[in-house]
Amino acid sequence: MISQVLPKSELSIRDNLKWLFILRNMIITAEIFLIVVASYGLGIELPQEQLWLVIISSAAVNLYTWLRLKTEEAVTELELFSQISIDVLAMASMLYLTGGASNPIIWVFLLPLIVTAIMLPQSYAWNMVIMTSSIYTVLVAYNIPLPAIEPHMPQPDNISPELYHQLHMIKDNNYYDLHIFGMWFGFVFSAGLVAFFVVELSNTLKERERNLAEARERALQDERVVSLGTLAASAAHDMGTPLGTIAILAHELVQDFPEHRYPDLHHKLHIMSRQITRCKAALSVMSASAGEMRAESGSVMSLAEYIDSVLNQWRAYNPRAKLQLLIEPDVFIEAKILAERTLSHSFMNILNNAAQASPQDIGIEFYAHWDREQAHIRIRDFGPGLPVEYLEYIGKSPVDSHNQGMGVGLFLAHSTINRLGGKIEFSNLESGGACVDIYLPVLAEGGHFE
Repeated sequence: MISQVLPKSELSIRDNLKWLFILRNMIITAEIFLIVVASYGLGIELPQEQLWLVIISSAAVNLYTWLRLKTEEAVTELELFSQISIDVLAMASMLYLTGGASNPIIWVFLLPLIVTAIMLPQSYAWNMVIMTSSIYTVLVAYNIPLPAIEPHMPQPDNISPELYHQLHMIKDNNYYDLHIFGMWFGFVFSAGLVAFFVVELSNTLKERERNLAEARERALQDERVVSLGTLAASAAHDMGTPLGTIAILAHELVQDFPEHRYPDLHHKLHIMSRQITRCKAALSVMSASAGEMRAESGSVMSLAEYIDSVLNQWRAYNPRAKLQLLIEPDVFIEAKILAERTLSHSFMNILNNAAQASPQDIGIEFYAHWDREQAHIRIRDFGPGLPVEYLEYIGKSPVDSHNQGMGVGLFLAHSTINRLGGKIEFSNLESGGACVDIYLPVLAEGGHFE
């Protein structure tokens, strides 16, 4: 079982603060561009000292945000809303100094509202609506007009009404053109922000939903594994007594039919006795695992030694199976692995399936390679291959395919390898046979490349 993942987790809020840091940088850059163009390009007289003070204040807040993101302290929703509110006050100060509601870029108040609606719960979004609407209303009545583009001015005494009318028309045209330019720039800038910022946030949300879906799928798989483990422990307990009785009878039969008188029957009884002993050992392991994990389970050991022990154990139960072994280690790295009993069982199950599918005269292939980050192990057989209709589901859930021997074993192997941070892939080769690729994280120690 996994703990419930909240929609607004601590990690997602920190990511949102990073996006807010990027957006604030873009807004500061746009504000500097507009001040330079208006003051030096269009010759509009602006209160530059006050405007630059607002920009420096916004930059200081952004510097604090950059330092805040480097700390490990949790970011809260209230902190994120407070930072957005600071941006709203900075925008209000800029607009107050540049015409208020008559400024063509008054649309900029929509940005913090969009950001709040995407990043924070609905209650914060409504609070942002109230804040931006109130500031917009105040800026309608209280602002410092843009002196160079006011369309109306008092008529001087030394100018005739006709000349004043012509000047008035020129001022109106200039004001209209400048207003249209401001609206055009506002649309282009807002469209770019939506395309970059909102789309990236949407991708982040989709990635988060995908991770949640994968976490739910892993939780369901873990629940099924726990259920299978409970059933296995119960079956081990129920089978212990009859299997012990069968073992005693098999031992007596071996003694009743000595090898010198019944060689063929004695040999078969001896094989049966060994298989019963193997079953008892497996049940003993299952019972012990159901109680508490053994000390050797989950130990760290050399990857080469681990592979050697697994293959030796498998050969002991499959002495007639042929195995083509190819190992390509990185000689500069002494790789170690977290060797769990469940992982060994997973390898044993995959090797058994491959040996059963391959002809005895050909056998199977075992390939291993590792580097500083992961180990790649490939087990290949030369049989008919995996059923195409089950290929997509093998390992993800038990498959009802008794003839091929693929069911609960591969499902448990898939769950075990994923739990250890690895990955397992099943495929059919064009040259024939099935292939299982296993990727496991390794612990690198020593070597020349640190």
